[in-house]
Amino acid sequence: MRCVVAAAPVFVAVPSYRHARFVAQALRSIVRQTQPPTKLLVIDDASPDDSPHIIARTLADCPFPCELIVHETNRGLCATLNEALAHCDAPYFAYLGSDDLWLPDFLATRVTMLETRPTAVLAYGHALIVNADNDIVDDTRWWARYMDGDARAMLLRGGAPVSATVLYRTSALTQFGWNEQARLEDYELYLRLCRVGGFALDTDIRAAWRRHGHNTSRNVEFMLAETRVAQARTADWLELSETERRRATAELTWTYAEAFARAGARRRAAALAWASWSGAPDWQARGKMLARLLLPTPVERWRQARRARAIARRYGKLTLDETSD
Repeated sequence: MRCVVAAAPVFVAVPSYRHARFVAQALRSIVRQTQPPTKLLVIDDASPDDSPHIIARTLADCPFPCELIVHETNRGLCATLNEALAHCDAPYFAYLGSDDLWLPDFLATRVTMLETRPTAVLAYGHALIVNADNDIVDDTRWWARYMDGDARAMLLRGGAPVSATVLYRTSALTQFGWNEQARLEDYELYLRLCRVGGFALDTDIRAAWRRHGHNTSRNVEFMLAETRVAQARTADWLELSETERRRATAELTWTYAEAFARAGARRRAAALAWASWSGAPDWQARGKMLARLLLPTPVERWRQARRARAIARRYGKLTLDETSD
């Protein structure tokens, strides 16, 4: 591998697992950063597909220091991320899923944010959502209630940064790392970090998150259960009062009622919404929920199809160079 030392104080990791179709695109989006990392570490966690060979071939002409580690047995994402963090010798750490993408100015923008916000533990932002064919199917700016600064309220109601948009301050990250017993890797970490410092929010788009058949986040029931577990594990750390815990439970339940409604699981959405009516952010949110639940199924499907067509007309495909095969 040909390596040229880069000036940016950023260590980048790519945890790879069975994303042979996407990993080359992910790596090229890192190589084409306007501010390259000081080192790129790719760890393939025993992929059953051709990922290791594709990674090695893609990194053959990497213009900065890079390394590939291939596990013989699968250890899980949290263990892989902790392994990568143990190799980090830079003040900033970022990881990119092997199916996700960064826009060319991602690292440069995020580094600037943390350099100018010394009390922030991470910088994050909005993301485009793309499907397996690089069609842009959503934009988090349409629905994510992100917050700048103190992120505790956002996190307790179930909102969280998309991992592909995050740059961590290493000194804060190494205080915790990833809980290898957690099945929802980032959320518990965010809850612990929010007590240490603020989250710096970029309202522009610098990354794309891939939506496909293997995404854990598409299992809404799993996400709700694991989010509740993470909140229970961190409630004492956050020093939540009993009143704050009840409020957080109501707000989180409402957030997932909305998620079930968007997924078309109306009965489950209705049950959760009824149980957490007080957790809705405002009456507008309650009105939208009632509309989703009361609209006839064909009308709701038509509404969703119309929204999908509007997104397709507005965005089309992600056509950056780093997405080309």
